[in-house]
This record gives sequence, structure tokens and C-alpha cells, in this order.
Amino acid sequence: MDLFNQLELDQKIYWCIAIFSTLVFIVQAVLTFIGTDAFDGTQADFDGGDLSGGGEPFQLFSFRNLINFLLGFSWTGISFSGIISNRILLMALAVFVGILFIAMFFIILRQLMKLAEDNSFRIEDTLNQVAEVYIPIPENKKGKGKISISIRGSVREIDSISKNERIETGAPVRVIKIESPNLVLVEKI
Repeated sequence: MDLFNQLELDQKIYWCIAIFSTLVFIVQAVLTFIGTDAFDGTQADFDGGDLSGGGEPFQLFSFRNLINFLLGFSWTGISFSGIISNRILLMALAVFVGILFIAMFFIILRQLMKLAEDNSFRIEDTLNQVAEVYIPIPENKKGKGKISISIRGSVREIDSISKNERIETGAPVRVIKIESPNLVLVEKI
């Protein structure tokens, strides 16, 4: 405690902020890794500071970003206090590094969000796509056949009908109309 009392006021402030923000950061990290973190920095309780441009959710004013700023600010103030004797210059550097921490978090979050992939199947995605007949399709919509179609790297079998001609197994076809959520109209290519 004597060591803390010997510090100048600005150093005491840096240390208090560093201890608080580091403890909160550790708790946030643990909660994130075990999957119970409700404060991931992507949503805020108010409308403001949206940096996503409408694409990805990211709030500038969030508790996580406050902690990121305080981490960079306080540990920079502590680390460079022996090197930079000018307090204003030291504080300016600490503020810059704090902002840099927020920017780094934003960049990392943005890169992680690019990894998210929507593989949900929508029948609308088959329109005008080329497929292969899996089970022969009778002519004049008299019965159903099946096509095999690849959408976003996933192969699906879909019930299909033909308007005019019978289409045999293995023939290439194009989906020209969606008849229902489970049925498409195809034509031979």
C-alpha cells in the first residue's frame, strides 16, 4: 500500500482504472467463452453510434467498448509514465491507444461476422438454376418427378413437373417457375 501512496495522482488514477477494467475484461472474457455473455458489444440499449452502415450490428457506445477503451488508456498511461514525462502528451497517447483498442475490436468483430454463413434453403433460390433430373418427369404436368439441384454447395432433391415433354433421368433442366414450396416447373435445356 505504501507503493501506491507514493505514486502521483495521475498514476493512481491510471492504476485504479487499469485494475477495474482488467477485472471486468476478464469476467467478460470468461462469460464469452462459456457462452453466457449477454453484452457482446453488438447491441446497445439505445439508438446511437451505429458504425455498421446498415450491414452489421456494431454499437460504438457499448459497455464492452468502454472497457476496451479503458484497458488501452490505463495500461498505456502506466507503461509509458517512466518514458514520457509530459503528462498531457502521456494522456494524449493513452487516449489514442484507447481509441485504437476500440478500432481493433471493431475490426476483429467485423472479420468474425464474415465467417457467419446462411445455409438455410429457400425454394426461391432455385429459380432459373440448372439441375439434373433424378426421377423421370412425366409430360404435361401429369405427375411428379424429382430433380437434383445444388444451391450454395448443398444438393437438394425437389419434386418437379414439366409443362410439355417427358424428361428422362440425367437430363439437364432449368427451373422456370415455383409452383409451391415443394414443387417447381422445369424445362429441358
